[in-house]
Amino acid sequence: MTSLISNIFGHISSLLKGLEVKRFLAVALVGFLVLTTNMTSGYTDKNLGQRVREQVQQDDARRPKTTGEWNKEARETEGNPGKRLQKIGEESAEAFKQFGSGYVEGAKNTASDVGDSAAEAGRNIAK
Repeated sequence: MTSLISNIFGHISSLLKGLEVKRFLAVALVGFLVLTTNMTSGYTDKNLGQRVREQVQQDDARRPKTTGEWNKEARETEGNPGKRLQKIGEESAEAFKQFGSGYVEGAKNTASDVGDSAAEAGRNIAK
């Protein structure tokens, strides 16, 4: 009976030692990754804001692109809710049209990729 208990205790002890080694290796790996990864590259880029603004202004949509533009437009039509609703309707239609064109383009690319994959699979089966 005592040998059984000592065997169980020895087995549990060896398992715990294995877990401690695994835990230490995991902590060491995470520490290594954190210390060697350059995480400040985006924060030190002075031109990042300007590049983002240029990217936003690239599309030729007439609708507001920023919160400031949206608020300015709302102030311009503040006393005329009918005109405001009309502008919102026009901008929504333009947004849906732009979204739809992107959706159609994405669907065409996906369909093309699926067709190419199916053709390649057919050639692989024929071999």
